[in-house]
Amino acid sequence: MAELGAEIVGRSERLRRGKALREKCPRSSLGVWKASGRDRDVIGLVKLSNRDRQQELVPVRHGRMLQSPFAFYRGTAFVQAHDLAGSPTSGIEVQLCGDAHLMNFGGFATPERNMIFGLNDFDETLPGPWEWDVKRLAASFVVAARYRGFKRADARDVVLECMRSYRRRLAEFSDLHALDVWYARITTEDVRRATPANLRVNVDRIARRGRARTSEAVFPKVTAIVDGKLRIRDDPPFVFHVETQFENFERMASQVFARYRKTLQEDRRVILDRFHVIDRAAKVVGVGSVGTRCYVMLLMADDDDPLFLQMKEARPSVLEPYLGKARHRNDGERVVFGQRLIQAASDMFLGWTRGPAGRDFYFRQLRDMKVTVEIEEMPVARLENYARLCGWALALAHAKSGDVSTHAGYLGASSAFDDALADYAETYADQVERDYAAFVKAVHAGKLKSDTGVDHVDGL
Repeated sequence: MAELGAEIVGRSERLRRGKALREKCPRSSLGVWKASGRDRDVIGLVKLSNRDRQQELVPVRHGRMLQSPFAFYRGTAFVQAHDLAGSPTSGIEVQLCGDAHLMNFGGFATPERNMIFGLNDFDETLPGPWEWDVKRLAASFVVAARYRGFKRADARDVVLECMRSYRRRLAEFSDLHALDVWYARITTEDVRRATPANLRVNVDRIARRGRARTSEAVFPKVTAIVDGKLRIRDDPPFVFHVETQFENFERMASQVFARYRKTLQEDRRVILDRFHVIDRAAKVVGVGSVGTRCYVMLLMADDDDPLFLQMKEARPSVLEPYLGKARHRNDGERVVFGQRLIQAASDMFLGWTRGPAGRDFYFRQLRDMKVTVEIEEMPVARLENYARLCGWALALAHAKSGDVSTHAGYLGASSAFDDALADYAETYADQVERDYAAFVKAVHAGKLKSDTGVDHVDGL
């Protein structure tokens, strides 16, 4: 908080303080991974994470996690949070993404309708040690590279590229004025310039795909006239209408939406009020989020003027057992706050509410030029380039919310940090593979139910 008469600590002093933190927490210590002395029961953690989910969808969640060690890793942020508790940290805190694996980055639209690149998932966001985000990201690249069948040396090189980018970009941000960091964005043109010439065709292709992902484009594909009324098209088991057991459901739904509306900026309410809710349906999302309550809402301002909103349940962050409770009493507000703080530009309809059963939710636009990469299509060179972009985007998020100069001073100019994180990523990926084997064994033994016939589809 800004205080009258507060002493200004200059950049050079903060760089020095950051460098001094290496005495307490050497950069090499970040590369060490070993299972904690506590009872480490991965299957027990999986079962614990399923509490309060929609139990009929838990087998679907397990089915998606069963597809590969990489899919399993995506669905087990809670396991890595357990493992990171008590690990060495420098003492520098930022607003964490909380689940910064490589699939939670991508392109999305700014309110001005420009496409930028950055973090795009904030369900687990919470203040905490920056090392936790970096380790989650680094390990995800090794797990993904092994999933693709790349050599171990190539997997290590990918992580080194990511960490080197993170360190160097953070140093660049430490040279900027505070407002320049706040206004910084990674635009499509920035991505093109940072991409080797022979790979730029892929950047252009992904950007075109993102620009086509709008409410207007998807509207005729996912709606239909049913009994003379416009409705969201059912696509079970992924999108489906739910028979409610609540009396006066429409009145309660209106109250939930009205509470959400109040969390928007006043000017955003003006444009939202031009739309009217036409239909709503349940939606099964992601890997780790399967079983949380999620709904798609179709709003119309005119016959050809649609808006799709997603209302997603916000549960307590998986980091809370280790970093403490969030200061926000509504977990939807926690998610929105974190997103607005560390994302370069956020959805104009981002807001939160509380449902009739006391569950917290947040709203955002659906398919608003949001696009993610397809790992299955990436050769090593493209994965390395993507790793550099993710390191850049994570550095920007951390620079926006933390003491970037102290942080840069700790990281330094050598490769010590890069090498340490590459060591961590390799050894933790080994742990992920052991955990995945235990998970598969538990499913085959009937200890965990799995719907292995359900695959992920790119629908609504």
